[in-house]
Amino acid sequence: MARKKSETRTCELFNRETQAFIYNMQVNAIQRMLDFDYAVGRETPSVAAIVNTTGSESLQKFFFGPGEILIPVYTSLAAAARRHKKADVLISFASFRSAAQSAEEAFELKQIRTIVLIAEGIPERRTKELTAKAKKLGKVIIGPATVGGIQAGAFKIGNTGGTLENIIESKLHRPGSVGFVSKSGGLSNEAYNIIARNTDGLYEGIAIGGDRYPGSTLLEHLLCYEKNPAVKMLVCLGEVGGMDEYEIVDALKRKEIKKPLVMWVTGTCAKAFKTDIQFGHAGAKAGTDIEGADAKNAALRAAGAIVPDSFDDYAEKIHEAYEKLVKRGKIQPAPEVAVPQVPADFAMALKTGAVRRPANFISTISDDRGEELLYGDLPISQVFKKDIGIGGVLSVLWFKKLLPRYATKFIEMVIMVVADHGPAVSGAHNTIVASRAGKDLISSLVSGLLCIGPRFGGALDGAALQFSDALDRGLSPLEFVDSMKRKGTNIQGIGHRIKSVHNPDMRVTIIKNGSSLFHVGSLNSSLPPMR
Repeated sequence: MARKKSETRTCELFNRETQAFIYNMQVNAIQRMLDFDYAVGRETPSVAAIVNTTGSESLQKFFFGPGEILIPVYTSLAAAARRHKKADVLISFASFRSAAQSAEEAFELKQIRTIVLIAEGIPERRTKELTAKAKKLGKVIIGPATVGGIQAGAFKIGNTGGTLENIIESKLHRPGSVGFVSKSGGLSNEAYNIIARNTDGLYEGIAIGGDRYPGSTLLEHLLCYEKNPAVKMLVCLGEVGGMDEYEIVDALKRKEIKKPLVMWVTGTCAKAFKTDIQFGHAGAKAGTDIEGADAKNAALRAAGAIVPDSFDDYAEKIHEAYEKLVKRGKIQPAPEVAVPQVPADFAMALKTGAVRRPANFISTISDDRGEELLYGDLPISQVFKKDIGIGGVLSVLWFKKLLPRYATKFIEMVIMVVADHGPAVSGAHNTIVASRAGKDLISSLVSGLLCIGPRFGGALDGAALQFSDALDRGLSPLEFVDSMKRKGTNIQGIGHRIKSVHNPDMRVTIIKNGSSLFHVGSLNSSLPPMR
């Protein structure tokens, strides 16, 4: 829903034309911003460019509604700013180690008006320095330790508001009449939902972050809402610890805040504990009684704010304040607007079962789609718990069932027997030469494997083909041997040409003896020499 020019305020941070630079490659957050843009009917995507200092200049593909767009990636903020003059917001996903540096880069660019620092753990002294410099330069910092904020129907910072379904459920796809500010990002999302169910919806919401010294304060954002004619009532959530809420008390006393303010300071349960309690945020700890939630709520109530008896009454007080403004004609409830259907991401829809497609490949021996890898029907944990060994694993994968122990032992014996060769044969020789020449592991291995053929290594494949053909033709072992004799063809298998019945290859002897031991038959001693 478009805003009228008369609704614009001097300290307004965002509008429907606002564009931002995203510092660091945050694909999911960017896609959520673009989905919001499409849902609210923006013509221009809110993400102008991505700054990835550890990569290279490129183009990154994203969805914008049903189509795809390319967003440029730059290696520096300065390079991005030179090519995108209209972008005036920096959303920094830099870590706490480099977040301050990203802000310093933004200070050097006149076009950047608002800096959002998502990172937690930035040293307090460093934050104070950044805040002081930002005020001197006329810039606004949201954060650190923030999820950001949102102007309903206009602009959304990163992951603020959650999924698109939650955005629409909380009526954030179009502007309402309520200005909201909080320290907590999680409580902000909850408050947006409360506001949506008890008023005509949010106009703008900001989470300033949970650090003890945030870049901007609760009061600063409330005063901006006070100046904005589109915002008819104010809603705020404070918390135990610090003195920020007393700035609001003083502003109420000075009549700087005239619009109805519904406010609650969380952490009243702290008095139930005998010692100081840290409530998650760095700043959510009261060192004195005056920093406690009860003292702050009492001071706010005395100064004229609408303060519920507990958080349970928060929604009720918001609804009452809103209804009074409607009855007095101060609020004309915002009309509902149609929401464009944003196509679901295929991967997400597939994951949730909303769509299905035929598989390109099907594995009948293993499955890693669930919580635990399956070999056949056997979970990987059971493979080790039952100690089925290599033979057992191969039996599950190849034969699709766990064979008896004598059979799995036979498989292991075969693997042990055929694990050759030394450096005297072509495959091993080529692998060694390639490795010594500096080739990687895969290239070296492939150079050796490519030597396998009728004159080296291929005898095993040849034997398998001969035995399989005899089985398919229904020949008995004796008939198979006689037919090979008549053709004058050696039966392929393990062993060298110099070996024979009278000078057997030890590997053949092992297999013959092992076959007898494992009850899977014995080789006929009259077999011709094998190669």
